[in-house]
Amino acid sequence: MSYTALYRKWRPVSFEDVKGQDPIVQTLKNQITSERIGHAYLFCGTRGTGKTSIAKIFARAVNCEHPVDGSPCNECPTCKAIQSGSSMNVVEIDAASNNGVENIRDIRDQVQYPPTEGRYRVYIIDEVHMLSIGAFNALLKTLEEPPSYVIFILATTEVHKIPITILSRCQRYDFKRISLETIGDRLRELTRAEHIEVEDRALMYIAKAADGSLRDGLSLLDQCVAFHFGKVLTYDNALEVLGAVDSSVFSQMFGAVVEGRTRDCICTLEEIVIQGRELGQFVNDFIWYMRNLLLIQSADDAEGLLDMSEENLKQLKEDGKKADGPTLMRYIRVFSELSNQLRYASQKRVLVEVALIKLTRPSMEPNLDSVLQRLAELEEQMEDLEAGRMAIPMAGPSQTAAVPGTAAPGSPAGPVPQAQFTQAQAEPQVPAEKVSLPKAQLEDLKLVRNEWAKIVRSIGGGAKSYLRDTVVEPGGEGCLTIVFMDSMNYDMGKRPTVIGELERYVETNYGRSIYFKTRLAGRGERLNTIYVTQEELEEKIHMDITYEDE
Repeated sequence: MSYTALYRKWRPVSFEDVKGQDPIVQTLKNQITSERIGHAYLFCGTRGTGKTSIAKIFARAVNCEHPVDGSPCNECPTCKAIQSGSSMNVVEIDAASNNGVENIRDIRDQVQYPPTEGRYRVYIIDEVHMLSIGAFNALLKTLEEPPSYVIFILATTEVHKIPITILSRCQRYDFKRISLETIGDRLRELTRAEHIEVEDRALMYIAKAADGSLRDGLSLLDQCVAFHFGKVLTYDNALEVLGAVDSSVFSQMFGAVVEGRTRDCICTLEEIVIQGRELGQFVNDFIWYMRNLLLIQSADDAEGLLDMSEENLKQLKEDGKKADGPTLMRYIRVFSELSNQLRYASQKRVLVEVALIKLTRPSMEPNLDSVLQRLAELEEQMEDLEAGRMAIPMAGPSQTAAVPGTAAPGSPAGPVPQAQFTQAQAEPQVPAEKVSLPKAQLEDLKLVRNEWAKIVRSIGGGAKSYLRDTVVEPGGEGCLTIVFMDSMNYDMGKRPTVIGELERYVETNYGRSIYFKTRLAGRGERLNTIYVTQEELEEKIHMDITYEDE
């Protein structure tokens, strides 16, 4: 005897066996018991939710000789004939391969004859959206005024492709996706009946991978059992068969993304590819993982919304503290766009790597979300600087420290005796004397002004981004005024920490003390300051200049 797939073997044979579609089942049963049966039904919804199964049960129920509470008895000759496919009263048509006008004309010719047995002739047209326009027009009149003994059941996964003239003549039933709990309970029931040993964690992952389709869940279970036949189906086995990744890998990947460790992200992705995991499944699972993180942050009682172990929930809470809500939303948006791109991509790995680089380096993504994240990081750095939690990096030759075992510049080569180091370490360190630098003169101000663009490029920390697109103008003796063109940069750049960092940079690299002031440029203001010496000015005006003290 040949093997029968699980989804075929355990197809529902009565309304009581249907899972996850209780409102639709109850409505149809009430119509049968009250004899208020319609002439045309439209079953629409995603694949594997029970559209065709309910249509077959309904066809048996309306013709059953001994119905039980609206359900077929499956014991009378009529039910057995319909179930075996030998009855002439129930006709199943696949519109994907029979979508022409001539096929619908055959139906129109057949409905003229009453059923030889039973009460109704039932036509089940699957994937009805595949019919041509001519076929829909040929069906229209028959669908509107069929004989009293004819019932049409139209099933489709793309209801938007059906003409409105057809929709208006049918009772429409929308089949919802089956919940994760319902699929999991059904899989447990079937594994017990089939004497299959399986871990509950593995069943729940298969149920999640089914994505609301009970038929897909049974097919995935069948695949996993076949690969590990005669053994206990574990969670790791299910991951191996389905090409999925363990949740610990997502935690590792998320930590690397938040900390900006691009290399670690790429290395982790390399391991996933080597293990033969499917990248599309990895992306979808990672989106789901970040969705759970967002729920942990946003909902007060998120534990009730997440079906997972205490260990995984604890790890999820720890990861949720690493990033805020807007950052998580940006991550989810980037990977959601990636999921759509992977469907038609030939180089999936490259696209995943690019997405990971976008997450770790927001500066490479020129959109509003990344800019906001960069501003948040800069504000955090500025707060750390003001609070003294972060040291300001100082560049200069004076910071070069001597390394033990190496010679200082200008000294003879060779190792230094260990005793010298011991003595130096034992001596108390005397704080360095602060040297007062001379105030900047006119020539120094002109030099800084000419090299302003170079100074802005070379300065470190957060000051570099705020001082961009600025100019300097005279501000008095030993002083320069920084003129900002953008109000946002002005608000951040006028902070004492930014100005102090700039003044220290000038002192270190130019040996002069320059005091900086700030202002915001007016709209339409021209900035063309010209520096001249006293001699140049006297030559231009042909007069001597005398300075008097007040």
